[in-house]
Amino acid sequence: MMLLPHFLIVLTFATSSCQVEDNQITHPCCGTPGIPGVPGTHGNVGTPGRDGRDGREGAPGMSGAKGDPGEPGLSGARGQPGSDGPPGKQGERGDQGECAVSPRSAFSAKLSESRSPPMAGQPVPFGKVLANEQGHYNPETGRFRCAVPGLYYFSLHGTVYRGNLHLQLMKNGHSQASFFQPGDAAKPGGLCGGAAFHLEPGDEVWVQLGDYPGLYASSGTDSVFTGFLIYSDWEPHPVFKPLTSNEKSV
Repeated sequence: MMLLPHFLIVLTFATSSCQVEDNQITHPCCGTPGIPGVPGTHGNVGTPGRDGRDGREGAPGMSGAKGDPGEPGLSGARGQPGSDGPPGKQGERGDQGECAVSPRSAFSAKLSESRSPPMAGQPVPFGKVLANEQGHYNPETGRFRCAVPGLYYFSLHGTVYRGNLHLQLMKNGHSQASFFQPGDAAKPGGLCGGAAFHLEPGDEVWVQLGDYPGLYASSGTDSVFTGFLIYSDWEPHPVFKPLTSNEKSV
């Protein structure tokens, strides 16, 4: 029993020698290396950390310098001409314009047999109206007053009886045409005349007796003063008309 401590001392010394010389070739008296241990398992994933605070918004940067203009692009190919579409429906006809119908002015009046004979140098009042739709002639004064500018024609027929007859066609107090017809005391005769001249609005035309006032009217013979517009100076508005095929294609 006394030999056991001595054996432990020897074993301890042998083990210490093997550890000191671990980097050297293993002495035959040392034991074989042990089997490697089993690797450990991975640890659990930790929870995500809290989000940090948002940083302050930075000041806008300075605008950069303007870049150089790019080169012009190439011209595109010319498109093909399209075909004409079908003509549209004809619109409704508009209202008639103010001048769609040409201006009108006309009258005719004859000397009334019941009136006293007209005086020389004064307008002859042809007081029995035959036509005066526009009212431009005044039968009380015998004067025609122009309302539509243009060219007019005036005619007169005077019955001559018991003396010579001299008639003048007057415009604003000036003679435009003068007519003379000798009379016969035995039977009536006739004088005819007429003239065309231009009138402006407000101009007046009448028949006036000259030096020989042999103008006469009865139930069987008349003296007549007539006037009418030949054409007006006003330009009429264009009247609507359908477009032709050539006008539609323009």
